[in-house]
Amino acid sequence: MATLKQLATLVDAEIIGAEDTEITRLAPIDGAVTGDITFIANEKYLPCLHTTAASAVLVDRQLDRADIAYLVCKNPYLAFAKILTHLNVHRPEPLGILPGAWVDKTAKLGERVTVHAGANIGAQCEIGDDCIIYPNVVVYPRVKIGHDCLLHAGCVIREDCVLGDRVILQPNAVIGSDGFGFAPDGESYYKIPQVGIAHIEDDVEIGAGSCVDRAAMGVTRIGQGCKIDNLVQIGHNVTVGANTVMASQSGVAGSATVGRHCTLGGQSAIAGHLKVGDNLTLGGRGGITGSIQGNQVVSGVPAIPHREWLKAAMSFTRLPQMRKELATLKRQLAELQNKIKKD
Repeated sequence: MATLKQLATLVDAEIIGAEDTEITRLAPIDGAVTGDITFIANEKYLPCLHTTAASAVLVDRQLDRADIAYLVCKNPYLAFAKILTHLNVHRPEPLGILPGAWVDKTAKLGERVTVHAGANIGAQCEIGDDCIIYPNVVVYPRVKIGHDCLLHAGCVIREDCVLGDRVILQPNAVIGSDGFGFAPDGESYYKIPQVGIAHIEDDVEIGAGSCVDRAAMGVTRIGQGCKIDNLVQIGHNVTVGANTVMASQSGVAGSATVGRHCTLGGQSAIAGHLKVGDNLTLGGRGGITGSIQGNQVVSGVPAIPHREWLKAAMSFTRLPQMRKELATLKRQLAELQNKIKKD
């Protein structure tokens, strides 16, 4: 529970209404009841304001309903996230090494660490303070993990890899698996040893089932603040700049460099050995096949500026009719040319 005054301080908002109003829950605007706070971050939800039973609403300006309290802030959606965290997210008490966990005697664990049953911590690992390691996590030898990390069930971190502070790995994420490196040998292939590491910097979250391959030599690096969705593949020796986000089923091939604050839509792809500039957005199912400058939105395969792709996409359904019209024009042109020759 919190008062509106406390929540306003948390999100730097102006209060319009009774500041001592008690809030117990954040709820959707169409399901909120007395004691709830809701939010409007999209204009299409404005009509719901007149019927909601919420005690308060997060908005970017005061609205016309007078019997409800408002928290007015610049970014209601961000404020929603912070209040939801404040009201609902409570860190478990540290439990230490629980029965059924295995921690090598040479591993170094910080203070207030929890290691659940079935987890396996290898030799010479270093794990910082306040980490939580859930069941069946496997940490290979010589891994370094920073403070306040959260490793969910089934994650694997391969040997020598590095995680910064406040890293979150969702279930079954794999860090430091072998990169896809094979040298052709006639009709067969010779495996190239992958002797580098993967380095996940501070405040990165990696989704369930995603894989970040270790470098063949050197480092695969995921920059500070990156957010990677479920089922994403990052190839060996890739560098991803800070605060880049990648939606589900996207992928980056080996040795590519992705800039800062980029956005990759679902099922999008970046080919290997190329450079992507900062602040680039790649639309869903788009594919970048050559180095590209940042500060733009692109779509399609190969990716082109989004507006151009939209124009091209409008023609796709008309292609069969355009083909018929073109054939008719060609026939008419041939008839006209024959007539000119006869004349």
